[in-house]
Amino acid sequence: MSKLPKDAHPQYLPDMLRRAMPDLGPIYYLDIWPFGPQMLIVTSTRGLHQITQEHSLPKYHALKSFLEPIADGLDIVTMEGDLWKTWRGIFNPGFSASHLMNLTSSLLEETECFCEILQELSREGKVFRMKDLTDNLTMDVIGRVVLDAKLNSQKHSNPLVDGLRMQVKWLVFGGEANPLARFNPMRPLVLWYNKRRMNKYVSREIDSRFAKLQSEGVHSKKGNKSIIDLVLAAYMSENAGRDPQVLDKTFKKFTMSQIKLFLFSGHDTTSSTVCYIFYILATKPAVLARVRAEHDSVLGSDTSKPASVITSEPFLLNQLPYTLAVIKEVLRLYPAVSSTRAGEPNFNVTDDSGQQFPTDGFLVWANSQCIHRDPAYWPRPENFLPERWLVAPGDPLHPSKRTWRPFEHGPRNCIGQELAMLEMKVIMVMAARRFEIGLAYEDLDRERGGKGVRIVCGERGYQIQRSQPSDNLPCRVAEVVG
Repeated sequence: MSKLPKDAHPQYLPDMLRRAMPDLGPIYYLDIWPFGPQMLIVTSTRGLHQITQEHSLPKYHALKSFLEPIADGLDIVTMEGDLWKTWRGIFNPGFSASHLMNLTSSLLEETECFCEILQELSREGKVFRMKDLTDNLTMDVIGRVVLDAKLNSQKHSNPLVDGLRMQVKWLVFGGEANPLARFNPMRPLVLWYNKRRMNKYVSREIDSRFAKLQSEGVHSKKGNKSIIDLVLAAYMSENAGRDPQVLDKTFKKFTMSQIKLFLFSGHDTTSSTVCYIFYILATKPAVLARVRAEHDSVLGSDTSKPASVITSEPFLLNQLPYTLAVIKEVLRLYPAVSSTRAGEPNFNVTDDSGQQFPTDGFLVWANSQCIHRDPAYWPRPENFLPERWLVAPGDPLHPSKRTWRPFEHGPRNCIGQELAMLEMKVIMVMAARRFEIGLAYEDLDRERGGKGVRIVCGERGYQIQRSQPSDNLPCRVAEVVG
């Protein structure tokens, strides 16, 4: 760990161990007491298939404690059994690719606001942190898609967004460098206050959408319904024989928890990945040139009109294979999340040699970062090669089955993956041809005096605790002329 910067993401550790100890194998135990629990690290496709698909292990208990201040312990990330199946099924239709295409105009509108901010920053010429901008953008997108609410966090303060962000600052997972943080006497009061702010806002939005559905009718032909509209419409149809004027309190409570979860997890992970897209476009001019050429070919060369073109033909976004390949390759090298599961009695993970690893009492860590950079699965794993997603099966560069896992596999995969992919395509289409993004790490390092380790895997923009590039990706931006 001494070879890593202090703020580097822990998911680098298994990959560093693999490099330092090649005989370790893809499945092994790791004890980091007193900084965290005993772990079983799983970095093989066979092992990951066992714990996510053959026998989907439950989520690790600390994750539930971590999310409780946001989602009250009622979220689909940490639910198990029939309760999880019920609520995952309730929200699945709203996150389907076909439904999300109906909401493309909302994504375009929020992304246009993002581009206006970049335009203003280009005039000022100052260094800014890209993660601050992408956080606001993805938060506004989630607000539109899930609640049909204009949060306007890109330009103004919003009580829901402010409450959520303040809450995130007080979250603790269990392996903090400063364990006293969880015992701060102010913490319970702050968490209660922030949760109250969030609940008040979300409750009001749900009531508003419910009342509107009652007035318009459940079977309104409006095509661009938000996810909450679909959920409430399904609820009203299912309860048509009862009193549809009253929203069941338990149903509302669970629905509120999912919405807060989507706002938290959906905005932060996508925001980090968008930052890495800009990081790649800023450091690899050949990739940027090919992205721009594809956008010109499919959407026309007028860079002021992509929003109107896509609004009239949203499925053009599915005709951008190189753009999609860039996004997939970014997610391979810089996955935003990994999966932590709880071991169970009498359940073992078996490696390729047949050796069995008991899981009972261990945090089972499905580490996608390590498998995404493993030369056993990926030719030239450290190289950014969108071409690997464009070659035919049978080509040595073509990805092997089950090796790409940014959203995990199995029944507990990420519910928001289609939205994330759509967001990233829209952002690239709207911004890649209009702006030149330049990294400003050198400015930052000069101010600090150049001390300390600031490179991981040869990159200055290494991933830090919440998976974003280090220092939140300091940038300058220039508007493309002509």
